Amino acid sequence: MSFVLQHIRDNLWSGRLDIFPEDRMVHGFSARQGGVSAAPFDTLNMALHVGDDPAHVWENRRRYFAALGLDAAQICTIRQVHGTEIVRAFRRDAGRGARDYADALADADAVITNDSGVALMLCYADCVPVLLYDPVHNAAGVVHAGWKGTVQRIAAQTVARMGEEFGTEPSDVIAGIGPSIGAGCYTVGAEVAERFRTAFPTHADEIVQEQDGALHLDLWAANHIQMVAAGILEEHIDHADICTSCDRNFFYSYRAAGGKTGRLAAVMELR
Repeated sequence: MSFVLQHIRDNLWSGRLDIFPEDRMVHGFSARQGGVSAAPFDTLNMALHVGDDPAHVWENRRRYFAALGLDAAQICTIRQVHGTEIVRAFRRDAGRGARDYADALADADAVITNDSGVALMLCYADCVPVLLYDPVHNAAGVVHAGWKGTVQRIAAQTVARMGEEFGTEPSDVIAGIGPSIGAGCYTVGAEVAERFRTAFPTHADEIVQEQDGALHLDLWAANHIQMVAAGILEEHIDHADICTSCDRNFFYSYRAAGGKTGRLAAVMELR
């Protein structure tokens, strides 16, 4: 299992995790190269809510999706609010939020479907994108796991919701953790650290680490741990192990940029 960042064409790059079956679904993690947005969103900003020119965002989306062999007009996205709301998308929802942020499907932080022809997409710049795939019921989920969602176990909650909606068994689920901020770059205050120690008492030392007097938070570990606790098999979880704050040539980092930057996209569409 491994993460590969591939040059597709025209300076467009996309990351993929080998654990996901290419014959059943298309997935990708965008990079920041190959778009038309100007600084500080340069150049492949995928988000409509950060102050970029909407026409530039649409062109970026069109280019990236076309490079994946997908149609950007079929995008279904949500207005992410750092919570735990999970929404189900249907084929009729294809296009929701593709060109207009206000038209996005819902205020939520995870979206699931078992319909083909609808391209689930979330945007992020340091927060953890989690992709979920149930090969038995051909169902998918895309999760935005910032620290607030992670401490409330949004990834595990999404697995449970897929069980309710599609009959998904956690032991069948394949999961991938995409590029996002690593523990080495992610320092937090004592209050946030304590919330994670309380939420994950048996793994507190793994998730919260003190280095040189600073508290470092490992969101990758926290999401992995909660998914295993939810019933996903260890061998069914893959990690990109790419820190967005460390590699700002290819990725956007909200924290490293001081808050004004573009957003990456995590995409999954069932065939």
